[in-house]
Amino acid sequence: MRISIISTSPRKSSSSLRVAKRIKQILEHQNYQSIGFCDFEGYDLPLVGQGSIDKNHLTEFQKKLIQTWAEGDLVFFTIPEYNWNTSPQLINAIHQLGNEDFAYLFNNKVFALCGVSSGRGGRMPALQITTLLNKIISFTYQHAFVSPKIYESHETSKNVDENGNSLGNAIYDKTLEQFVNYSLEIARKFRF
Repeated sequence: MRISIISTSPRKSSSSLRVAKRIKQILEHQNYQSIGFCDFEGYDLPLVGQGSIDKNHLTEFQKKLIQTWAEGDLVFFTIPEYNWNTSPQLINAIHQLGNEDFAYLFNNKVFALCGVSSGRGGRMPALQITTLLNKIISFTYQHAFVSPKIYESHETSKNVDENGNSLGNAIYDKTLEQFVNYSLEIARKFRF
């Protein structure tokens, strides 16, 4: 199984990036080798209504994002929460890529969503992106699955360092690993 992890915060050294790195470490510890990784630090997608992505003239960031996303059978998104919402970058990316040229990004995939907060949030961005992904999957008539189990990363900087290492909170570590394992199990059942 090929796995992709996409951290969707444009902030350098963001909490979303910390969690994405932690998920990668968990997978590597379980001997998963084929893991693609991308973050939104170099984000340059035009806003919907102001431009579109030309599949024949992609920027380096766009190539990396699309390649990482396309290669994953299981795609993890770590999604920042700001004031009970997510940042506009992932929403815009899904709108920009949710068309005929890029519909394959929403086909034969399992999506696993992790909302990330510096406080006690995380649920709302995962629920918002669940709705949006399901709409695009349906609208483009693709066959994919958004996992029903979301993860809410609370007080992220107290639980994961900038390199993705655990800071020792046993409950956080256990529940994040359960989320990763559940996502793997769902992907195996859906894909194989």
